[in-house]
Amino acid sequence: MTLDVICVGVVTIDTIAMVERMPAEDDRVLGEPFVVAGGGPAATAAVTLARLGASVGFCGVVGDDDAGELSRRLLDEEGVDTRWLRTRPGVRTPQSVIVVSRASGSRSIVTSPSTPPDPGSVPIRASRWLHVDQTGYGSARAALRGEPDAASLSVDGGNPIPGLDLEDVALYAPTVGSLRDAFPAEDVPGSLRAAAAAGARRVVATAGDEGCQVLVDGQVVHVPPVTVDPVSTMGAGDVFHGALLAGLVEGMSPVEAAWRANVVAALSCRSLDGRSGIPDAAETGKYLSAVRPAPRIDEYR
Repeated sequence: MTLDVICVGVVTIDTIAMVERMPAEDDRVLGEPFVVAGGGPAATAAVTLARLGASVGFCGVVGDDDAGELSRRLLDEEGVDTRWLRTRPGVRTPQSVIVVSRASGSRSIVTSPSTPPDPGSVPIRASRWLHVDQTGYGSARAALRGEPDAASLSVDGGNPIPGLDLEDVALYAPTVGSLRDAFPAEDVPGSLRAAAAAGARRVVATAGDEGCQVLVDGQVVHVPPVTVDPVSTMGAGDVFHGALLAGLVEGMSPVEAAWRANVVAALSCRSLDGRSGIPDAAETGKYLSAVRPAPRIDEYR
C-alpha cells in the first residue's frame, strides 16, 4: 500500500523541565519533575499526520540503545510505520534537554547530533509525499535525484539547511526568520516570492503567535493565528508542518490547510512536551466548528 507521507530525518528522546524563570549563566533554579517524551522535527510531524488520520511512515536512524528502543516504540504506538527506521550499532540515539519558562511558554534546547539515513534507504516510491527536516534533506535529495516520478518533496525549513536547493520542491515551509535568512528581500512577501522563484511550488512561512504567510499564485495571504493559553511552544512548528501536509493530502487548498494547521499547532501547546497535546481529527474538527470559518484569499488582499 502506498502511504500518504513518509517523514525523513530526526527522532529524539526529550527530557523537559518547567521552571519559573530561565536560569542565567552559573545559575541554579528549581524545576518541576522532568518529563521524558519523544521529539524531533520529522518524527513529531509524523505523529501529527497519524493523529489526523493520514497513513504515515518514518525514515531515520537510531542507535542500539535504550533511547533508540523508546523512540521506535513511541512511534509504533502512534500508528507510524517504522519499517524504515534503522537501528545502527555504534550510533547514539539523539537526545535533547529542554528548559521551558512557565511565564512565557518559550524554551531553550540543547540537543545531540543526529545521523542521517543512507540515501539508498529512503523509500522514494512508498508514499505520495516525502517530508524532510534538516537531517533528512540531503539523504532524500540524493535519493530523488533523477527520479521525476517519485514522491513529492516537502521541506521543513525551520532549521538551517546547508546547500538548500528548492528546485522541484513541492512544499517549502520555513519560519519567517529562516525564510528571510535564506532568501533576503525587502520584506516577507519578497522573500516568499524569491523562494518560489528558486523552484518551490508552494511556500508557507510560519510566524508563531502571528500566524503564517502563504504564497498563492504570487499573492501573499496572511492566515491568522489561533489564541490559546500555552503551557509550552515545544514542537509547535513541527506539528504545524505535519498538519499542513495532512490538509494537502486531504485535498485542501494551501490556505485552508494552513488555517487548520494553525489550529492544530496551537492546541498542541497545551502540553509541556511536543507530542502529547497534539489533537486528533475529531478534536480538531470540534474546535474548528466553534471558531470562524477558514480565511478566504480575498479577505487579505
